[in-house]
Amino acid sequence: MTTDSLRGAPGRTSKSKPSVAPFRSGSRLPYLKVKAGRQHHAGPVAYALLGLVALVSLFPLYWTMVAASTDNTRVTQTPPPFLPGPNLFTNLSRAWTEAALGKAMLNSLIVAGSIATATVLFATLAGFAFAKLRFSGRNGLLTLVIGTMMIPPQLGVVPLFMMMSDLGWGQRLPAVIFPTLVSAVGVFFMRQYLMESMPDELIEAARVDGAHSLRIFWSIVLPVARPAMAVLFMITFVHAWNDFFWPFIALNMDNPTVPVALTQLSAGYVRDQSLIMAGALLGTLPLLVMFVVLGRQIVGGIMQGAVKG
Repeated sequence: MTTDSLRGAPGRTSKSKPSVAPFRSGSRLPYLKVKAGRQHHAGPVAYALLGLVALVSLFPLYWTMVAASTDNTRVTQTPPPFLPGPNLFTNLSRAWTEAALGKAMLNSLIVAGSIATATVLFATLAGFAFAKLRFSGRNGLLTLVIGTMMIPPQLGVVPLFMMMSDLGWGQRLPAVIFPTLVSAVGVFFMRQYLMESMPDELIEAARVDGAHSLRIFWSIVLPVARPAMAVLFMITFVHAWNDFFWPFIALNMDNPTVPVALTQLSAGYVRDQSLIMAGALLGTLPLLVMFVVLGRQIVGGIMQGAVKG
């Protein structure tokens, strides 16, 4: 029997490889079929790496709690303790009283909340203007705003301190709040986000309907920018809460923020490391609570914004 008869025989299939269409630029490959919405499950290696990263990230917080729960002698021993001791609540109570952390936390909440809220509002307004509005000198102004990030903040301490004194805000919270109501990083961040996530067609449609710029900002820009605003609020709040340099210069020990108040715990001749760690743990707890309460909403907003984009 010849090969030609086998090829033409009924009921027999040819074992030759199927022909593959040549690749064309911009065309979809017919033999690559990917299911939409397919879920990818992590393997044991991914879980092991994530667990290792989580342990490394949580270890400083755990060590702070361990050091805050022992006495100063035990903390300075070699090897140091790795299990919590019995003095946690005693040291927390001492740190709260000696550093006056009640007033300091209230001041930090006012300062960080005001700075974060103003930064989000002003940065979103400026980011919308730089991203979607057309006006003369836009690129030059944006370059000037970005250029301010290269100036060290220490260079402006002396004139800024003199300005706050002339305004009568010396040793008061407005001296800490007003110089940082907006940041160049926030403006650039919101500008980049709005350029990618907000279509120009929405603004053009609003213009056709007769909406002015503030109306467009309130009704269109804010809903689109909500995920980025949540992220910027958290980053700014944490930065303002942990800021030490300028509040230490602008405020005194009678009206401090949390980082300034914690310096009182190390003012003695012999530093009590366990007491300092207890104060640091108290100063970190509000940030942890905020992240636990708002973390899921912020991550959900980021994913929602990514899907919309």
